[in-house]
Amino acid sequence: MDNIVYEDHQIYIQKEKSEIPWLKIFTKEPHKELGNVPKELRQRLWEVYDTVEFHMNFYYKPKKINMASFANILPRVHIHIMARFENDSYFPNSMWGEKLRNATLNLPDENNFFKELHHALSNQFINRSNNRRTSSNERRKS
Repeated sequence: MDNIVYEDHQIYIQKEKSEIPWLKIFTKEPHKELGNVPKELRQRLWEVYDTVEFHMNFYYKPKKINMASFANILPRVHIHIMARFENDSYFPNSMWGEKLRNATLNLPDENNFFKELHHALSNQFINRSNNRRTSSNERRKS
């Protein structure tokens, strides 16, 4: 898989080639519909989404964050997260819509963004795992 910027045992995040910051979050297991995703993994998916959205807003300062999940061409659960700018080539249209202009965006280095995001998601994953173990140990003691 090309362009993976984060991966753990439940999810991975892939960079979409685009003029804008655009990531896709996938579950490792190829669930066809969000309703088929186990509850704990669904919660994890939204936690990851929240973290990506927060860091995109903070790092790139876009006009808007777009989120989409179609899965018609690739029939498995995944979420697109796109940082949108008033001067990108498609704004205000969707990135799948009609191109309105040729744009050159002057954005911060994406490699620094990926490092910051990886660090945040790794810490989130470690903290979540530790909380699950602590909770499990407390139940056993009861």
